[in-house]
Amino acid sequence: MLNWHIEALALELNYVWKIARNVSETKINLFVRVSDGEHTGIGEAAPNIRYHETPEKLILQFGELVAAGLANVKSLEELLTLLQTLKPANALRFAIESAYIHFICQRQNLTVPDFLGAPEPQPLATTFSLPIMEPEKIAGFIAQNNLTRFQGLKVKVNQELGLDIVQQVSENYAGPLLIDANEAWTEPETLLLFFEKLQPYNIMFIEQPMPATEEDGYAYLKKKSPYDIYADESVLDEPDFEKLKQQFHGVNMKLMKAGGYLNGKRILEEAANFGLKTMIGCMVETSLGIWSAMQLSRLAQTADLDGFLIVKAEPFKIVHEENGTLFLH
Repeated sequence: MLNWHIEALALELNYVWKIARNVSETKINLFVRVSDGEHTGIGEAAPNIRYHETPEKLILQFGELVAAGLANVKSLEELLTLLQTLKPANALRFAIESAYIHFICQRQNLTVPDFLGAPEPQPLATTFSLPIMEPEKIAGFIAQNNLTRFQGLKVKVNQELGLDIVQQVSENYAGPLLIDANEAWTEPETLLLFFEKLQPYNIMFIEQPMPATEEDGYAYLKKKSPYDIYADESVLDEPDFEKLKQQFHGVNMKLMKAGGYLNGKRILEEAANFGLKTMIGCMVETSLGIWSAMQLSRLAQTADLDGFLIVKAEPFKIVHEENGTLFLH
């Protein structure tokens, strides 16, 4: 019988994290451990309020899984059956599945990519995300955090300050920008006007500018946009690729939303099969979550895996960054 355990950890951030939807100074993530007394696997859950995930809810769901026989699971197939039956939140599902896979890999002396049938990770360039802030603070923020070392910056924007933010970032950083609106706009015509005003700047692509429910709006926007549009909030654990292909040029797969390594790998592979560009992203996570994402990173064309860099006193230290490139310890 395996011993399963969950604990919550409050992660203090280096600065206020503001996106179009919410603001936070700390994050509470959950860590799942499974052990047979000799081998131990750990997985991370980063609850996302956008999908009604809270630490309290996930801890309750973990208790339900334990009551349903989690400790008696003897194979990955049995674990997946249990998870499919009880359907916990995707972030918790990922923590549990990844903990078990890490446990199995340790016991069998395998790497995670070996187990998953994925190419081994290599040093990886990541973009770095700027939270929404007053435009006059941007120059100081870029200088203070030495952001010119990154090959690309992800710029969080809202309708009110979006253009001013992009202008200020561009004046203080010469590289390309990825614009992430986190569903801040409500219809495509206003967005297209915003895109026109972005023409002087070095824009890579636009990420999820409207709510995921705006399927017709996205189909229209894709035909008119001068920039590639990537799906983020529109990509959960069971994406409809036929629809996504009509709405977007690319997808951002996050393991916390995919609900597991196996499903995350499937999403990246199916997206590519449908002709969609691929990106691997993250929430605010420790280096454990980022390490996990890096195990699948060679299946994606772009990486935004900077979530651990804004965590003060990051506890695991199993990924480090130099000059905008991530390395595994």
